[in-house]
Amino acid sequence: MTSLLLNALTVDVEDYYHVSAFEQSVDRDCWDQYASRVVGNTQRLLELFARHKVHATFFVLGWVAEREPSLVREIHAAGHEIGSHGYWHRLIYRQSPDEFRTDLRRARAALEDAAGAPVVAYRAPSFSITRQSQWALEILAEEGFQIDSSIFPIHHDRYGIPGANPRIHQIHTPAGSLWEFPPSVVRFPGMTLPIGGGGYLRLYPFWVTCRGLQRINHRQQTPFLVYLHPWEIDPDQPRMAVASRLSRFRHYVNLGRTESKLDALLSRFQFGPLGEAIAAEQGRHAVV
Repeated sequence: MTSLLLNALTVDVEDYYHVSAFEQSVDRDCWDQYASRVVGNTQRLLELFARHKVHATFFVLGWVAEREPSLVREIHAAGHEIGSHGYWHRLIYRQSPDEFRTDLRRARAALEDAAGAPVVAYRAPSFSITRQSQWALEILAEEGFQIDSSIFPIHHDRYGIPGANPRIHQIHTPAGSLWEFPPSVVRFPGMTLPIGGGGYLRLYPFWVTCRGLQRINHRQQTPFLVYLHPWEIDPDQPRMAVASRLSRFRHYVNLGRTESKLDALLSRFQFGPLGEAIAAEQGRHAVV
């Protein structure tokens, strides 16, 4: 264990055919025709977390929750935090505010019906709260959400707000305030490096990931956030003959190494759900 800070462990519960990179080739009306692997892969993550005695926030897709309510109950019963990942995994900046609100409400209803508990944390599909969709934050506050983890402080072709605050912070809207816990980055002069999540966890050598996360904890004295998807521990998933070569590379690179890297991270750092990590950081900075 290399840090006393409580870092955030998060999982975006979606299947391999739900990803944004494939949406131009995989019709949402045909999702039911694909062989689902989300239950088994999520249960593998639950077993891994149980071995390490850690809890996480699971941002569950509403479409998954409607079809697999027992999986949501299993996650909740194991002591993990349930968050919303939207219903249809649509990029927010391709929705109208009314469409976003409808999607948000449908997903939350499915999650709360399954878990029997309030859902107050949200992560946008593919981190799609960008400068052009920041209006979504006010809708989240209006709908009673308290935590968001959607603003990636980098430049990317699908997401990100370069220069955004990389630390846990509050965002104030006319409808109320939200706690924002962004995906983690390490900043160097002239460069911002995303670290510790998704394809970046799979792509980088493990020592690079560890050194970057240690830098956030030790030099910046702040918690970091790790995120991944259940399909990222599944090298045997069906290969989709769709999308661009770059998208296929991003999706399939090093799938066979994710679980061992995650296992090693759980041994080296302290983790908890988003809500607990934010509360711990508030307590650390509270005036006595």
